Amino acid sequence: MLGAALIGACQQVQPALAEEAVAAPPAKIRSSESGMKTAIFAGGCFWGVEGVFSHVKGVSSAVSGYHGGSRADGTYKAVTSGRTGHAEAVKVTYDPSVVRYDELLRIFFAVVTDPTQLNRQGPDRGPQYRNALVPMSAEQAKVAKAYLAQLGKAGLWDKPIVTKIEAQKTFIAAESYHQDFMAKNPNHGYILRWDRPKVQALKAMFPADYRAAFKRG
Repeated sequence: MLGAALIGACQQVQPALAEEAVAAPPAKIRSSESGMKTAIFAGGCFWGVEGVFSHVKGVSSAVSGYHGGSRADGTYKAVTSGRTGHAEAVKVTYDPSVVRYDELLRIFFAVVTDPTQLNRQGPDRGPQYRNALVPMSAEQAKVAKAYLAQLGKAGLWDKPIVTKIEAQKTFIAAESYHQDFMAKNPNHGYILRWDRPKVQALKAMFPADYRAAFKRG
């Protein structure tokens, strides 16, 4: 059963090209936070989102899960139907004295997700693969709104940005076999095709933020 779940977890159908890394600019509005903080990012299949943030210095935890729907529907089997309201998402815990929220946003849009794709990401289709920001404080909401507006004016993409800021709801951690998936399955076909290049782009584009070791948990 586990093998079947892993085969279906993130789609294997491949379009002609993968998403490309983009030189997202530094945020004009920098976040001001202290103490350990958390934020939620939805950017397609959570394996890659978790994988990238797990290699960012200052991130102490990146947990794959479901956000946007009800707790009763917070299972992989239900979410894959695309009818639960949930998005595959990652809750990131970080130390803002090492990496600020606005820097996490920059990394997210530079190497993790294509913000012009509506209800899809790469080979994956459906509202559960939408890209969204879920601020967990008024400060994060302010910075996220400002950065989306900044990106909208930057002209980095040929299509308009469709990323939404979503209100915080209950985050439900995904099943254990989804956690630390890239570290546990480095040679999985999906990881090699879609997610390993994102980590390589993180290393190349953000060398000061890159951590070679995968932070599990």
